[in-house]
Amino acid sequence: MRYVDPKLLDKVNQWLTPVFDIDTQHTIKEMIAYDPEGLEDSFYKNLEFGTGGMRGIMGVGDNRINKYTLGKNTQGLSNYLKKAFPDETLKVAIAYDCRHNSKELARVVADVFSANNIIVYLFSELRPTPELSFAVKELGCHCGIVLTASHNPPEYNGYKVYWQDGGQLVPPQDGEIIEEINSLQYGHINFDAKDELIHYIDEDLDKAFEAASVSNGSFNTAQQAKDDLKIVFTSLHGTSITMIPRVLGKAGFNNLLIVAEQEEPDGNFPTVESPNPEEPEALKMALELAEKEGADIVIGTDPDCDRLGVAVRDDNGKMVLLNGNQAMVVMSHFLLEQWKKQEKLNGNQFVASTIVSTPMVREIAEAFDVKYMEGLTGFKWIAKMVKDHPELELIGGGEESFGYMVGDFVRDKDAVTATLLACEISALKKSEGGSMYTYLQDLYKEYGYYLEELVSFVKKGKKGAEEIQAMMRSLRENPLVSIDGSKVIRVEDYETGKATNMDDNSVSEIDLPRSNVLIYYTEDGSKIAARPSGTEPKIKFYMSVRMKAEASSEPMAELQKKIERIKTELNL
Repeated sequence: MRYVDPKLLDKVNQWLTPVFDIDTQHTIKEMIAYDPEGLEDSFYKNLEFGTGGMRGIMGVGDNRINKYTLGKNTQGLSNYLKKAFPDETLKVAIAYDCRHNSKELARVVADVFSANNIIVYLFSELRPTPELSFAVKELGCHCGIVLTASHNPPEYNGYKVYWQDGGQLVPPQDGEIIEEINSLQYGHINFDAKDELIHYIDEDLDKAFEAASVSNGSFNTAQQAKDDLKIVFTSLHGTSITMIPRVLGKAGFNNLLIVAEQEEPDGNFPTVESPNPEEPEALKMALELAEKEGADIVIGTDPDCDRLGVAVRDDNGKMVLLNGNQAMVVMSHFLLEQWKKQEKLNGNQFVASTIVSTPMVREIAEAFDVKYMEGLTGFKWIAKMVKDHPELELIGGGEESFGYMVGDFVRDKDAVTATLLACEISALKKSEGGSMYTYLQDLYKEYGYYLEELVSFVKKGKKGAEEIQAMMRSLRENPLVSIDGSKVIRVEDYETGKATNMDDNSVSEIDLPRSNVLIYYTEDGSKIAARPSGTEPKIKFYMSVRMKAEASSEPMAELQKKIERIKTELNL
């Protein structure tokens, strides 16, 4: 046997007791003997239940996704629900994606809830995450769970928690639930299922979600325009195949080509290096099919169908991938146009985005005299805006990471309805002699040119986490004073909740929850943000630069050069 740290071994030995099954114990003994490095990574910390849930690599140990770590979450959540709603019949909804073990882990979660006398509505097969958000409200549940790791690599899985309103957990519930979970030992988990409390949900929920999606994402586009739009769609082996084709068909979009090689749900994601529509390579097969068939638009979604990537033809007929900010700009403006045409804007609506997304959405909202709200990264904060402002109606909300939410019938990013909306826009603009691309160019001419880019560094394991902390610490201790020759005029530190005006060093409060984010603003309108990911072993740098339409004959080329200079200057 190789050397194992005694403190770590004490923790490991807890998993070698009868509380844990024989197979788990056997795997751990094998790791003690032959894989001490893997053993350390599996046990060196507890896989944390964060503000929205848990995500990690599957396997044995405290730092892994398995029936015990998820069982402990579910037991703690069950205890919390009983305290929060002492006089109510408790109900939860559970969905899962295409990942390895998702179906089995979803059943484990259902078993624990039912063992605690909580009624469970469980999808019998994989479904998109936005449908789970919808189901929580539709069925009057107290919370919902989806087993997913979004677009993480195949070895990952996760556990996302939704509250009564269909939005992900936010304060104060998140902290209180974490405290409840952390008070438990694994031996406290009740796995003894009560099958009579577990109800499978299928077609009725599908039909209700489909109808709601079509109602929110359609805008009376002529049927001929829909027939003329040729769409290529890929689910990237994920859950969207269960809902997007039927929603598009229901809305009248029948000219649909599906990438057959990626149609089958598969947790190995065999045709892509990463099932992330933010990465152009993930849409390679869809783009090839579009060229072969002369399609107008390509849409691909991530495994749990909350993000979408959109590619459209440019002025030269070449397929170009819109980034998340560009798609959000087009969708937000289109929705505002439609609401204005229907004379529905009355001062009681708002558009939402996040602190690391393009400032262009604010410009557009203000041009329509519509309120604009900005929150921390993540759609849970947009859902919280809806909950906190019942007097206001959400028109649409988005963030740079390829997510959009049409209305508030789903309280999370929703690639199903956003896909329908993108097709509506494309069909209408094509019928008018343009495209989604020319529409975007028109918006740039009207509001100014914006260009954003995201640079991410993957830092895995314990060492990686320490490197990310060191990078953020260095940025705080050695703040930037200029970027690309333009003076830094404002620094926002969301960890301290302070914003500093660099001209006079005056400090103001940031009216948002604390988060490990730093944002720099410069005199020329550039915006640079640094943020460790909350769900992946990454640190992310978000860059946004802008230029007035008349400032250059080739504004986007100039802005791209500026982005490259900033990346070089910051060693990105």
